[in-house]
Amino acid sequence: MQSRMRNPAVVLSDAMQPIQQLVEAVHGGGVDEQTLELVHLRVSQINGCSACVDMGARTARKAGLSDERLATVAAWREAPYFTEEERAALALAEAATRLADRPDAVSDGIWDTAATYFDEKQLAAIVLMIGVTNLFNRLNATTLQIAGAWG
Repeated sequence: MQSRMRNPAVVLSDAMQPIQQLVEAVHGGGVDEQTLELVHLRVSQINGCSACVDMGARTARKAGLSDERLATVAAWREAPYFTEEERAALALAEAATRLADRPDAVSDGIWDTAATYFDEKQLAAIVLMIGVTNLFNRLNATTLQIAGAWG
């Protein structure tokens, strides 16, 4: 396998620093690190970004996620390994990633459930994590970035 080109945010070096600053802001938003890693991993799975799934699994392990949780995040609704807070974040991540799947992509029910577990700052961090992950997924999938090449 070979990528089509280097990651565009690397090619345009002025782009990477603001993206990294967004990621840093997300991690300062008061959301548990494991929850953020689950969100990143699930969004990357949905988008089929092998590089981000690979890197996401590695960083999730470093954050302390168990093999059971990593193996079942794609089926989180049926797996007993996730807290209610994590389930709310994962539901929000799925809905915000699959915007075109239904007219009311992020329903009031999904949002209200997330808002019962997370305050405004934490919700901002989760929404930004979803957005930044979607950005990286699109950059990496479009240019065929190779899983494991960055790690």
